[in-house]
Amino acid sequence: MLPATPGPRQHRACHIQRWNGTERAKRLAVLDQAIVSMEGLSRRYGDLDALDNVTLEVPRGTVLGVIGPSGSGKTTLIRLLTGTLEPTHGKLTVLGQSPRKFTRSTREKIGYMPQHFVLYEELTAAENVSFVASLFGLLWPGRRSRVARVLKLVDLWDSRNRRARQLSGGMQRRLELACTLVHDPLLLFVDEPTAGLDPMLRQTVWAEFRRLREAGRTLVVTTQYVGEAEYCDMVAVLAQGRLIALAEPEELRRMALGGEVIEVETAQAFDATRLEHVQGVRSVRQGGPRRFLVVSDDAGAATPRVLQELGVAGATVVSSSEYRPSFDEVFADLVSRAEESRVVEEEVERERTSRAVSRAA
Repeated sequence: MLPATPGPRQHRACHIQRWNGTERAKRLAVLDQAIVSMEGLSRRYGDLDALDNVTLEVPRGTVLGVIGPSGSGKTTLIRLLTGTLEPTHGKLTVLGQSPRKFTRSTREKIGYMPQHFVLYEELTAAENVSFVASLFGLLWPGRRSRVARVLKLVDLWDSRNRRARQLSGGMQRRLELACTLVHDPLLLFVDEPTAGLDPMLRQTVWAEFRRLREAGRTLVVTTQYVGEAEYCDMVAVLAQGRLIALAEPEELRRMALGGEVIEVETAQAFDATRLEHVQGVRSVRQGGPRRFLVVSDDAGAATPRVLQELGVAGATVVSSSEYRPSFDEVFADLVSRAEESRVVEEEVERERTSRAVSRAA
């Protein structure tokens, strides 16, 4: 583990004593604003919208998970945040600055783990981490201790003397993560950190991310492992460059299904549409003759009413419980719904254009 670092409030207490007047006010304003802010952010490649009109903010001390299929714009977003790319349209600030105009002190507060391996293949694992640490001004022997800690964290200590090119793909990803963490950054941009890692190591990586968050750090993490949304404070779902959902993990479940869901099984066939009039029930999904899902505003409040109605109808309940869909189901539902909406929008736009052309003729 990296040594514990004071959280935002502790940093504020330490620094306010050193500034007065206008300078102090500026410092407070920076501390209070969102650490990442984007408004109408877009990036085009020719006719392709890699990122289309994305607006969101990332508060300090938050883990934001960015989830989406390949080609959804996740890596483009990370490159914009780190200043590698320039937005085509929109506004973007990171730590109060435009990424394309980062000062040196700002860059030293940021850790970046790219999607592909970019370290020195002929250096050993320990030499790679030590070199990156030296770039951030970590001096010997403090650097030596930090290198050892991060290599142990990612389970590479026993392989510290192996050249990077001799490491497997998964080990190289862990080495890049060690290099990202070695200078203990305030803000981390991490692109697909757990790709190629086994489930146990993925758990270790996310445990470290949570520890960093608790120490006041902020993380923006992209992933294709939809289940990792569970570990995030907020989740941004991207599809075809668009932000189709931004919410806490549990709220995403509600968004996907339209509310809280009760799963019911009866002993005999039952027409679940009879439950649609029950107070608090939004809709019913019949999954089979004896199985169905009841979507409600509040599962706890609706369950007794649903069971009572089933009893009145003469149905025998075998089981009833709150249904929690996997994030794979949630993600698939949200993306499918967004695609349907996009198709409708395009059709409306084509009709509008056609009418305009007809009027002009």
